[in-house]
Amino acid sequence: MARRSGTGVLLVLPYAVMAAVAFVDVAAGPGVGLLALVSLGPAFAGLVGGWRRTVAVGVVALLVGCGLGLYNGLFQERRGFAALASVVGVTVAGVVAAVMRQRRESELASVRSIAEVAQRVLLRPVPRSAGHLRAAVSYTSAVAEARIGGDLYEVVAAPEGVRVIIGDVQGKGLEAVETAAAVLGAFREAAHDEPDLKGVGERVERAAERSLRGEKFVTALIAELSPERGAVLLNYGHPPPVLLRADGAVGFPEPPQYALPLGLGLLPGEGPQPHHVDFGPGDQLLLYTDGVTEARDRAGAFYPLHRRTQLLDHPDPETALALLRQDLMRHTGGPLLDDAAMLLLRYRE
Repeated sequence: MARRSGTGVLLVLPYAVMAAVAFVDVAAGPGVGLLALVSLGPAFAGLVGGWRRTVAVGVVALLVGCGLGLYNGLFQERRGFAALASVVGVTVAGVVAAVMRQRRESELASVRSIAEVAQRVLLRPVPRSAGHLRAAVSYTSAVAEARIGGDLYEVVAAPEGVRVIIGDVQGKGLEAVETAAAVLGAFREAAHDEPDLKGVGERVERAAERSLRGEKFVTALIAELSPERGAVLLNYGHPPPVLLRADGAVGFPEPPQYALPLGLGLLPGEGPQPHHVDFGPGDQLLLYTDGVTEARDRAGAFYPLHRRTQLLDHPDPETALALLRQDLMRHTGGPLLDDAAMLLLRYRE
């Protein structure tokens, strides 16, 4: 809404400026001669709208300038024609600026479209139902032109149970997307092939080691959920999930000992140890990236996720996540500075 009102002001501003100059000039009398200030109209016109609009504003500015020049008797001297020449020059400059701005906006829109398509190919929609679970996902990109984020998530229904991953690649851009693609590809294969969750984690570790360069890393949380064993978690330096019990109790199950993120050169046996969490009918598990908990309001306060879990009480998991995302955006009062992914898993009654 604020952006629309700002654009509306810029659309009216050239005419308002020219009208104000004409009013002041006429009110001050023939001896003042504010003709040159009429060029502010086409100068402001180049900030918004197309080149045709800038030309139209320039023509109006010339007509106003001619009227003021006749009123002030400026055409008996050279400065009257010089003032009109300045109006023409500023109009030409405004037209060039408008053409370049429109070309830049078109290129940026194209890049954004390609980035969104690439992100959709990488992050496929999760199934609404997987085994004994209902699943919903929310992904909010940080508004930074066409910079693609490195948040990742996946839900796979395997014979051993429903296996899920959520992660956050350090950095932005195509390099982060390549790493996210490698991690997701390894997880999707290992989730079907490996008999235990530890094996899935080791496959993902090796894929991350091959794709990461320098000091880059990936925080990740891998989980396996089944009706018989509840939830088993592997945490690679990732924020702990939110566990919402059927009776309303809220917890953040942390591992007995945190492990390093993926890509930091873990030796065999140094990875995280699986830890078990009870997960039964009516329970919910919310996995998220740090773009959620590190989102700040205007005063610099972090988003209080632990006090917003009541929003997840809605019967439909997708609507529940949408309510939580809306609350997150209200908290920041503007675009996020980091991508925010949320994956909600609900035990199906």
